[in-house]
Amino acid sequence: MPFSLPATQPWDHVSRYAGISWLLAYSLFLLHALRDTSGFLFPDFVNLMIHEAGHLFFSWGGNTLMILGGTLGELLVPLLCGLYFYFHGQTYGFTFSAFWFFENFLYIGTYMKDARAGALPLINGDIGDWTILFGEWSLLPSDLKIGQFVRALGWLGMCATLAWLALRTYRDSLPTLRPFGVSNYPKGN
Repeated sequence: MPFSLPATQPWDHVSRYAGISWLLAYSLFLLHALRDTSGFLFPDFVNLMIHEAGHLFFSWGGNTLMILGGTLGELLVPLLCGLYFYFHGQTYGFTFSAFWFFENFLYIGTYMKDARAGALPLINGDIGDWTILFGEWSLLPSDLKIGQFVRALGWLGMCATLAWLALRTYRDSLPTLRPFGVSNYPKGN
């Protein structure tokens, strides 16, 4: 399988109806996320499993990397999926992966904002990852600002992903332009 960039390998076609349907589905999820006050959305059940596996996967790098590994894991998995779909020009897979990547920022930001309060339920242990990390890095007093910034990045990324899909849907629904002198009608008519 040769390696090629999307510039040399075109993106999959996005039909108008499929594109609009996916945009509607993603928009409904954004509305759900906007109305949710818990900070833990239904995809976060999957993200939590990946997060916990990330601790184990990055345990080879010492205590700090192991603690950070949960967050790294939940970002790396959708990033790697997105890169695969990007290099294969698969529009819907890339959109899903990019949206998933940025959706992770919502809960990561919520988790960061909870570093001092410690009110969120934890899977194992009494101290959250970001409480430990921000404490080591002398950033604990800034947990609310950092967490809100990360959440804002997530919202911007998800909206940018939908804007990209909307642009792809619009561009792919335009009639194909033919060179001058080439008829749009089949031969024989």
